[in-house]
Amino acid sequence: MAEGALAVEIVGRYPVSPPPNTVPPTSLPLTFFDIPWLFFSPTQPLFFYDYPYPTSHFLSTALPPLIHSLSLTLRHFFALVATLVCPPHSSNPPFIVYDRSNFFSLVVAQSTADFHHLYSNHQRCVNDFYPLIPPLPSGEQEETQTLLLAAQITIFSNVGVCIGFAYRNVVADGRSFNSFIKTWASLFRDPSSCSINSSLLPFYDRTVIKDSYGLMGCSPFSWCSDSDLDSAMVRATFLMCPDDMEKIKGWIVGRCKVKNMDQPPRLTPSNLTWAYVWVCLIKSHEKVNGKLTGTNPSYFGFNAGGTTRLGYPVHAAYIGNLHWVARTMATQSELSGEDGIIVAADAIGTELRTWAKHFWKGQKTGYQYGGVLWVGFGAIGNRFSGSPKLDFYETDFGWGKARKIEEISMDNAKGKAVWFTQSRDVKGGIEVGLALPKPKMDAFTCFFTQLLPHH
Repeated sequence: MAEGALAVEIVGRYPVSPPPNTVPPTSLPLTFFDIPWLFFSPTQPLFFYDYPYPTSHFLSTALPPLIHSLSLTLRHFFALVATLVCPPHSSNPPFIVYDRSNFFSLVVAQSTADFHHLYSNHQRCVNDFYPLIPPLPSGEQEETQTLLLAAQITIFSNVGVCIGFAYRNVVADGRSFNSFIKTWASLFRDPSSCSINSSLLPFYDRTVIKDSYGLMGCSPFSWCSDSDLDSAMVRATFLMCPDDMEKIKGWIVGRCKVKNMDQPPRLTPSNLTWAYVWVCLIKSHEKVNGKLTGTNPSYFGFNAGGTTRLGYPVHAAYIGNLHWVARTMATQSELSGEDGIIVAADAIGTELRTWAKHFWKGQKTGYQYGGVLWVGFGAIGNRFSGSPKLDFYETDFGWGKARKIEEISMDNAKGKAVWFTQSRDVKGGIEVGLALPKPKMDAFTCFFTQLLPHH
């Protein structure tokens, strides 16, 4: 536990697996969508829920059906409890294997920390969250088998619970994980139900993904070690409302007309938010580190969905990855200038338009960059992950909407990662979560709040 982190006490570890003899031994190959995610650290979401009962009540009343419903859920989402097998000293790609002995340990803990402080939007030390994340081996080159999922439930007596996960994106993207946790919540709310709607049953047939351009042969199969965490950082959440997006869009359109410039393509709510946050990050970097000049690049990496760009249909309940990463850039001096928001919006919109027209070419180019895409090039590189299209806040275990959802893995990027999700309370709004060194977070907060009225 990092120095200064909140204290948790482990009260139990419970092995969880699909019900006996419900899943046959299965081997799943990785597709070209899955392979790139071997390079990244596990995704670590935290779900904070109100639970105004004592720890003893949770352990006796809620925990048994939670474990039972999780087991039933894993009957369908068995890939999450499988192992990733990496053939040693081989050019063959890794693959996912499930057998009847597979299980994972659900950690249950309790804490006396300030629950309300943890789920708030204001600045909080990143150390406060690490004890809420279940351990998941990071994976090293010499390892031949690696776990794919870990989970931890931390009880804050008479106040709330936090359900934390660590899972490898190589087995599931955010869309697949969203299906998993919603299925678990649904089966927990209805203990008498032992199955889910057949139309929502996970679809595992990897042959539907056609490697038309030989992408599997473009990428090396190797691990990328996590960065050391910077415990001096703080995390905070910011809200971009639809009115804010319209203000930004109106300013861009008006400015382009006045200057007789072409309007940036695809001024969607997500793209406007990405562009605005990108500029705020650049400006905060400039305020802390000094004026940005010259043509040094700032790179922007973000998820690009492939479901509608493959040229053939894929089952809606497909379990695995169906997106890859796109990358665009602009010079730091342009982004920090008077028209920085236009430069950012144009770079993002143009890249997405190019991907829509030349998806397969973009995929092959992305493979050539390998695992460094997210990290970025030049002095400032930014990773933008998550999706406002995924309604994680609708995951209801019977305790109402989550008070807050945090993504902890972005800390690994040392201030170069941002996470987006659908707003909990504002329809059409987007929550922006990030972790930065405190001086940069103070500067980012200033720019995020002050630039909106200007735009």
